[in-house]
Amino acid sequence: MDFNGSDTIPGPRAEDQLPHTAQSAVKIVIVGGFGVGKTTMVGSVSEIKPLTTEETMTQAGIGVDDNYGSPSKTATTVAMDFGRIRITDELVLYLFGTPGQERFWFLWNGLFEGALGAVVLVDTRRLEVSFDVMGRLEERGVPFVVAVNSFPDAPRYPVSDLRAALDLSEQIPIVECDVRRRASSRDVLMTLMRFLHSLAMTGSLA
Repeated sequence: MDFNGSDTIPGPRAEDQLPHTAQSAVKIVIVGGFGVGKTTMVGSVSEIKPLTTEETMTQAGIGVDDNYGSPSKTATTVAMDFGRIRITDELVLYLFGTPGQERFWFLWNGLFEGALGAVVLVDTRRLEVSFDVMGRLEERGVPFVVAVNSFPDAPRYPVSDLRAALDLSEQIPIVECDVRRRASSRDVLMTLMRFLHSLAMTGSLA
């Protein structure tokens, strides 16, 4: 019996069902430092109600979690965020947002497993937190694009300057976005899919 007193088990919601035409499912990870917008991105673009594992930040995190640039942030992802978006009737992306704090990075290996590609979200106020993130992706051989989340008070730089600061090759796409907007987040994912397609066409994608 469910909590409504009915002895029938509710079926899955219609919006959670994949179309019968779906032929390809791709795992994508959304990574970045603490407070760069990973949970927001998954939530804004997912066509199903996203799964989040946010917990309220407590006094125990003082001196451990760096919330520079996000002083009003009161919750943090402790495991992962999960969402899904259908790009076409045949192609579906499963989105996994990683926790940002370094103390939870031990979870990343499992989340990276089987991922075809990644989005690295960066905040121009804290570019330095992106280096370890990108290094881990490179070690795992996971192709990625860089998405600069446009925070209102964050400085804006030319793409060439960002590429130099992040020490990225010309091959890796860098795009600006506002992860609060579904269309902007979807554009980032489309950039990643085009990048993965170009790698596959040149034989660079394992």
